Amino acid sequence: MARKVDKSATKKRAWTFTEFAKRVGYAPFARQREFHDSRAKYRLFGGAAGPGKTKALLYEAIYQAHLHPGVDTLLMRRTFPELEASLITYFRRDVPREFYEKYNETKHVVTWLNGSTTRFAYCDSESDVYRYQGSEYLFIGVDELTHFTLKQWQFLTSRNRCRIKGSKPCMAGATNPGNIGHAWVKALWVDRAPAPGMDRPDQYDADDYEFIHATIRDNPLFKDDDAYKKTLGQLPEALRRAFLDGEWDVYAGQYFDIFAPSRHTVRAEQVQLDPWTPRWISIDWGFEHPSAVYWHATRADGVVVTYREFVQNRLSPRMLAAAIAERSVDRLGRTERIRDVFLSPDAFAQRTADASIAEQLGDGLAAAGLPRATPADNDRVGGWMLMYQALEADHWLIADHCVRLIENLPTLVRDPANVEDALKCDGDDPADAARYGLKSAPDPGRAPAEVVAAGRVTAVDPTSRAIWMRKFAGEEERRVAPVVPRRWRPRGW
Repeated sequence: MARKVDKSATKKRAWTFTEFAKRVGYAPFARQREFHDSRAKYRLFGGAAGPGKTKALLYEAIYQAHLHPGVDTLLMRRTFPELEASLITYFRRDVPREFYEKYNETKHVVTWLNGSTTRFAYCDSESDVYRYQGSEYLFIGVDELTHFTLKQWQFLTSRNRCRIKGSKPCMAGATNPGNIGHAWVKALWVDRAPAPGMDRPDQYDADDYEFIHATIRDNPLFKDDDAYKKTLGQLPEALRRAFLDGEWDVYAGQYFDIFAPSRHTVRAEQVQLDPWTPRWISIDWGFEHPSAVYWHATRADGVVVTYREFVQNRLSPRMLAAAIAERSVDRLGRTERIRDVFLSPDAFAQRTADASIAEQLGDGLAAAGLPRATPADNDRVGGWMLMYQALEADHWLIADHCVRLIENLPTLVRDPANVEDALKCDGDDPADAARYGLKSAPDPGRAPAEVVAAGRVTAVDPTSRAIWMRKFAGEEERRVAPVVPRRWRPRGW
C-alpha cells in the first residue's frame, strides 16, 4: 500500500526516481528500472508479452510530470478502447488518489499537485496526430508503438519540447514485435539504422535511441506462471516467437517490406475520379471468415487507386450483393459504372440450396445494375509480385479509409516453403481481395465506350449526334463485355 503523500513536498522540489517510486508505491522490476534510468532521448521498452511495459510507461509519464511544475506529458494508444483497457485502467487502479489534484473524465487529463498534467490520448487514424498540433509535451509515451506509423511518430517528435530551462524533453515506446509499424520500429531501435521511408536518413543518430529488451522471464509475477507461458507457447509460430521470446527477426520475412502508408496511401477526399474512369470490384468471399470487397480505378496516368473498402462476415451472397450495390455510388449519389466484378474462384464451386455462391451473388448484383461476377485470377505468386512491383513503382495507391487493407499488408510474411508466395494465415482476406483486384484488372489502356463512340460519330447536329453516340457506345460495350460461361448464366440470359 502506498504511503500517504505529503502534498506540500510535491511543490518544493523534484524527487529522484527512487523517492518518487517509494512515495507512489511503485516497485519496478530490474528491466523496468533499466528503462527508467535510461537517459536516451528515444527509448523503447519490451519485446515479448508480460514484462510490465505498459505500467513502466505510465509511471515514467507520471515521474516526468513531477520533474518540473506546470509541464504537460502525453500517453497514447492507437484506439480509445485500447487506451481505456490499459493505461487508464492502470492509472485508476494503482495511482493513489491523494497523489493528484483531479482527473477530468471527459478530457482524460490528470492534473498533479504541482500543476503539471498527463493526458491520455489516442490516434485512431493516421491524421489524428494533427489534433495535437500546437501542443508541447515534456514527455510523450506511446504504448504498442508498432501499431503506429512512422509518419505519426515523426509528427509527435515535433510536439516533444519544453520551454523550462534545464528540462530534457524525451519520448518512449513500449511494444511487442509485429503489426504495421514493425519494420520502422525494428530499424530505429533494434537494427540502429534509418527506417525505410525516412525523408532525411542522414539525420538519424543512433545515440538518441536505446532499446531495453524484456520478456516474460523479466517479470517476477509471470516468470513462474506455467499456465500463462503455456498459453503463449500454443500461439502460431510467428506470434509465439514474438510474444514469448520477443524475437524481432520473426518478421524479417515480411513480404511487403517496402509498404509505407505515407507513400502508398492517399487521403480519401483527394481521390478524384472522372465518370469515365475505368472501375472494377474484387471480392474474396467468406461467411465465417469475412468477405472482403474493394473498389479500384485506373487514373489517366495509369496509377491504380483502391478507393473503397467493405469487410464483413456472416453475410449471405444476396446480402453481400445488396451491400456492394448500396456502396457503389459516386460523390453525387449516382450508381458508378463498374466494368467488372472479380470474385474468388472458390465461390463458383461452393453451393447453397440449388445455386452456387457466385450465382446467388450475381443475381443480386445484376438486379442492381452491376456486372455479374467472373472468376478472379488466383495466381498467388504472380499476384503478390504484381502488387509488390506496383508499390515499388508507385503505380498503386490505397485510400486511407481502407483501414483493414492498410493494416493487413505489412503483416504478411513469406512462406518458408515457397518464398515467392505469402504465407496463408487467418485475417489475410483483405490482402487476398486486393490481389484479385490487381491481378485480374481490366486492361488500363482500354478506352471507355463513350470515348470510342465519340471518335466514330461524324454528325454535327446535336440530336443526331446523341442518337449515334448511344448506338456506338452500346456496340462498344457489347464488344468488350466479358464472356459469361453458360453454367453461370441466369435463366433467360
